[in-house]
Amino acid sequence: MNTFDITIVGGGHAGIEAAQIASQFGLNVSIITMPGIGLGSAPCNPSVGGVGKGQVVRELDALGGVMGILADKAGIQFRVLNDSKGFAVQSSRVQIDKDLYSVEAEKLISNIPNITVVREKVLEIKPAADCFEVLTTERSYRTKKIIMTVGTFLNGKLHTGTSQVSGGRVGCEPSNGLTTLFSEIKTRPYRFKTGTPPRLDKNSIDYSKLEEQPSDPAVRNFHCLHEPFHRFSRQVSCYLAKTNPNTMEIIRANKEKSPMFNGQIKGVGARYCPSIEDKAYRYPDKNIHHVFIEPEGLELDTMYPSGISSSLPKEVQQDYVRSMEGLENAEIKVYGYAVEYDVIDTTDLKLTLEHVQIPNLYFAGQVNGTSGYEEAAGQGFIAGSNAALSLLGLDPLILSRHESYIGVMIEDLTSNTRDEPYRLFTARSENRLFIREDNTVIRMYPYRAQLLLNTPLDSYQRKFIESYQDLLEFCDETMIPETSPLMKEFEGDGELQQLTRRMSVTEILRQAWLNPVSALERLVGYHGLSIQSDLGRTVAISKKYDPYIKRSESQYEKLKKMDGMRIDWESIFASTNISFECRQRVGRIKPETFGQLKLIEGIRPATLAVVAAKAL
Repeated sequence: MNTFDITIVGGGHAGIEAAQIASQFGLNVSIITMPGIGLGSAPCNPSVGGVGKGQVVRELDALGGVMGILADKAGIQFRVLNDSKGFAVQSSRVQIDKDLYSVEAEKLISNIPNITVVREKVLEIKPAADCFEVLTTERSYRTKKIIMTVGTFLNGKLHTGTSQVSGGRVGCEPSNGLTTLFSEIKTRPYRFKTGTPPRLDKNSIDYSKLEEQPSDPAVRNFHCLHEPFHRFSRQVSCYLAKTNPNTMEIIRANKEKSPMFNGQIKGVGARYCPSIEDKAYRYPDKNIHHVFIEPEGLELDTMYPSGISSSLPKEVQQDYVRSMEGLENAEIKVYGYAVEYDVIDTTDLKLTLEHVQIPNLYFAGQVNGTSGYEEAAGQGFIAGSNAALSLLGLDPLILSRHESYIGVMIEDLTSNTRDEPYRLFTARSENRLFIREDNTVIRMYPYRAQLLLNTPLDSYQRKFIESYQDLLEFCDETMIPETSPLMKEFEGDGELQQLTRRMSVTEILRQAWLNPVSALERLVGYHGLSIQSDLGRTVAISKKYDPYIKRSESQYEKLKKMDGMRIDWESIFASTNISFECRQRVGRIKPETFGQLKLIEGIRPATLAVVAAKAL
């Protein structure tokens, strides 16, 4: 009963993904997690998806992960971010009921007979002959492989004003430091930091003064076997509030009380999820910041004000919250805090997420220096898959960065030492025109097939691929004569946009003024055919983007030949087309060649593309 093939330490988003996929291979799997914490809990913003992250959730779903299934069942608000931009950067985001999400996670894991959930605190892990011995507060366990998904719990410390409490999150004790668990492993010389805002009593908010943001019924569910637009839970709205000069003045006047700025906190925080203190001091001339007031659950009485994470003293948090319109009488149920924690050097990990120095030991999630539930889940799936495949003597699962955001993330983590928490963005990919949400099944099918599993998901994907190829052929070979009434309907405004010749369906879909998805629906219907909506969307957008993808791939090949090219770092530093982060790094390193620019930690592919375009 105390011997397992694979043991996952931690029951968060990385842990449940690792356990679920490992169990599919018939192995005996355990999750050891802290007592009193539900599986798949959401201690920060209870949402799944977002820019770059929505793509990860869909990749996970196509690979056989569970985050998409759970998000659909617990989703209480659905939106598409960047919906006014191109399909390549559009990303789904779902606000979840955090309690319901955890309930569904517990139910899912409990229904898998070869997963054992152990609710005990780990005290020590010892290498033994061909296995590890895991000592907890209650007993010891033996396991062939270990996957560490311990989040922010390693030597975790919470800060609110001068108050400092040990723990991985509010109300929870920390885990022992990694160096006491594994003497051979070194953590980063500096700790990382994350933060969370105060939770507000939803009955104390004046919603009439806020901008309502209702759920969008046209957003597709994440799980490909769910009905695309079916909602499992009641849908609710989020609301938009704003800071003002008085809000920011309250924060700036209390700088000496901020643990982030008075020396109390030493850890490095996420650049792209700044606290309200960061915003106040980093942008002294900007006083208006968006604050998204989001529900934490249908039956919970708290709202999550995204955008005002803080570790300021409680009285200061109360003052700046009540300075905002609509929040004048807001009551704080849980005060915001920052948490410092240990992370490992991810350059010590293989692409399988196995540790280089200690065979059979894997790491996934925030302990690897990432931020976000989605990044953690993606790593958990890769670690769980590879631990299982290794035990069975099968080839490892390694996703290409050219075909997936999960691949981008893992290569970024394992090839560079992180100097701040890592967060995925579409701009981190050189091939983001191709790795879109709509074509996830096409991109992930070869990797899923590599796992040699046979489930309803695999049957669905095989049929999808066959239909995809048939529909591509239809688009290339079906010609629409210039006399067809459709040609007149598809014309754009202006003389140059008239369709005056016989064209294939593919050519029509590439007309700049047409929405390819709705155009393909009409073209297929005109020929008396019907297709699945997700299939039509994939083919239509793929046809639209194909010429751009080919051009992007050509530019990428040229990038690799440009390493010796001289560059003007000062003009890059001054460019408004390059992100603030990249300009900071360029100003610090002052690269003289394109090759040096590529090697700078944190330089995005989009920045390289801008620099290369000027030179070509």
